Amino acid sequence: MNPLPSHPGPLAHGVPWVSPSVTEHLLHEAGARGDAEAQLRVLAGEDLYILAPKAEVDAAPDMITWRSHRDEAGRSCRGVLTRGMLPPWHPEWVFHSVSLKWLAEFDWPDPYQLLSVNTGTPAQILFPATPPHRALWLRYHAENDRPAGDRLIALRHGALHGPLAYGLACGAHLAVGNGVPWNEVGTAYREYACERQLLRDSWGITEPAGWRQQLDYLLDARNSPAEPDFVLRVREQLAAGLGEQPAAELWRETAAGHAQDIGVGHGTVKDIEELVRRILRYEARFRADGLLPPDGRVTTTVAYDYGRAVNLARWGLSARFCVPHEAEQAIVYAGALSRSAYHSWEDFSAGYALGRVLRFDGEDYGSFYQGNVTAHRLLTESEGSPWRNLAWR
Repeated sequence: MNPLPSHPGPLAHGVPWVSPSVTEHLLHEAGARGDAEAQLRVLAGEDLYILAPKAEVDAAPDMITWRSHRDEAGRSCRGVLTRGMLPPWHPEWVFHSVSLKWLAEFDWPDPYQLLSVNTGTPAQILFPATPPHRALWLRYHAENDRPAGDRLIALRHGALHGPLAYGLACGAHLAVGNGVPWNEVGTAYREYACERQLLRDSWGITEPAGWRQQLDYLLDARNSPAEPDFVLRVREQLAAGLGEQPAAELWRETAAGHAQDIGVGHGTVKDIEELVRRILRYEARFRADGLLPPDGRVTTTVAYDYGRAVNLARWGLSARFCVPHEAEQAIVYAGALSRSAYHSWEDFSAGYALGRVLRFDGEDYGSFYQGNVTAHRLLTESEGSPWRNLAWR
């Protein structure tokens, strides 16, 4: 079951080809030793991408037209790309994301047609696509135990230094959770149709003006509820006056008193008091799980809006609601805002986590909470993490 002869990935203008990510590196290594099974097992754990005209996908988002082509040797092929081999962003060309299982179940009309992975690149691989071969693809897919999300991934040709990389690192929580490269501002986040649906259903965004409005809300820290930062400011003011952290009772009573002073109703005052209790419980859990040091506290939750602004910029680019320059500008700005609001990556991460769980977790300590813990640990402990390689200040 060796793949058919293809471009071996030799020198280009005297310079060895460098794989853009771990995926292509593993494929290249397996190919060098003639191990097609290992290559297919790598592909079984990855999203694969099919090029499509944007107008075609807009007309029928749920339909995938997978076109065949002839390679240089005249062989009929159907091509897919791995994530690291996607071409630069183009306004009129987008991508469908598929799996090895989808490829195996596709109705191949020609038994002699080939699957071409990374067509026309130094990383190209050709596989026979006969029914017995495709049965093996299904088996490899079924045996794959690699999680789709909760992975720290980087592209070698992505941003690794400077303000753009810094801003992207501020959006790394969601990049880890979604299993996409943290440092990419490119042609796809997940896939075009998925991005369009996500932005429509979760954000009410259907056109560029709506995307820009929601992005501005995030950059202004006006998307999340105001109450958490209200009570956190009260605690910081008390600490500044006392020279030490206030007792829980004093914090709760002062926050409630300030709420009454600005004219909120009795029910809202009670909610403010309960919010203080919730924050104290979450901070205790954060300390137990390593999101905060033993004496740590959260001073503001704006990180949650700034981190999502980075990802909304990437989603908008993937959905073709903006151009690369607009997305990059917003990402750099979100990074600058984050730097001014926090003192370290760990401080930023705790603020992000608190903003997220207060909004969605309900003290269940479920997926929203655990996702924060996983991302925090990967980003603070992994040698290749941007948080380990980009100074906060």
